[in-house]
Amino acid sequence: MSESQLETPDFVERLRDGDRAAFALLVKHYHPRLLGTARRLLQPADAEEAVQESWIAAHGALARFEGRSTVLTWLTRIVINQARMQLRRQGREIQFDPTEDTGDALAHRFRGDGHWQTPPLTWTLHGPDALLTRDELKQCMEKHIDAMPDNQRLVLELRDIQGLDFGAICNILDISPSNVRVLLHRARTRLFQLVDHFQETGEC
Repeated sequence: MSESQLETPDFVERLRDGDRAAFALLVKHYHPRLLGTARRLLQPADAEEAVQESWIAAHGALARFEGRSTVLTWLTRIVINQARMQLRRQGREIQFDPTEDTGDALAHRFRGDGHWQTPPLTWTLHGPDALLTRDELKQCMEKHIDAMPDNQRLVLELRDIQGLDFGAICNILDISPSNVRVLLHRARTRLFQLVDHFQETGEC
């Protein structure tokens, strides 16, 4: 079943009516994506626990789902709220007001919607050595994404990895479009600087 089929009024009505087969399809399709989101904030075991708790919460709340957002947006918000609760128990808090002064030296590289004005050059990778380089860059990028501030890492995950639109991200995180753009810009700037450095030196 495709993602679009999971969002149809008929399927949503099945979920509201407590259709177990429909809920099982929802879990099968969306669990990996939700787990990926949770892992941007939590250690793997904690992320798995947060997603499991989220499925339990979602199952109990489906009858009250009003359809004002997509099912995926609704589920993602539940997962992030569960993750933030776990972080609070660990003495951590995610702030989504991007007030810290990180500098905007590369602001000219982005449009108002957060996309590149001129995208970085595409690499054409052929052969074992080139594939190894690509794998090394991927590992390096994952390392740097994990080291980002929580707010930047989460917005990058939702927009560039999960592919959610700005409206959905604002809904999930309960923040303004301008804050989403600032956080996304800063996260992308960090990655752009990393790729530049890797291309020049071959080092992470």
